[in-house]
Amino acid sequence: MSYQFNDQLSAYTHQFAAVAARVNRLALENAETVFGVQLRTFEKSVDATTGFFGELAEARDLESYKTLWPKGLQIARDNAERFAAAGQEVFGLTLKTTEALGQLAKSQFESATEQAQATVAKVAKAAKR
Repeated sequence: MSYQFNDQLSAYTHQFAAVAARVNRLALENAETVFGVQLRTFEKSVDATTGFFGELAEARDLESYKTLWPKGLQIARDNAERFAAAGQEVFGLTLKTTEALGQLAKSQFESATEQAQATVAKVAKAAKR
């Protein structure tokens, strides 16, 4: 009896460790992807802004500033749109990861239910003897 308990506990522990490793892998992959999206967005925005500041620094007369003003507003608008799009992409990636984690949890609950039902059936069968 003790051997069966130890064997079953060992199997559950192994299964738990495997699931925990999968959860960690999914979370790490999501974090890497999210960080990559945010970094690319930030890089594009910084490039556009520094380019504009370079042009702004070269402007010497009022007419140059007048032509740069709409360009600066457009760059600010583009940066805001880029950040909004990145936020939506990050939300979508996080949602997909959450769904994958939910599926993993669901499969674990189903597996545990099947194992419990099998154990109950085995005990019930042994009790009828």
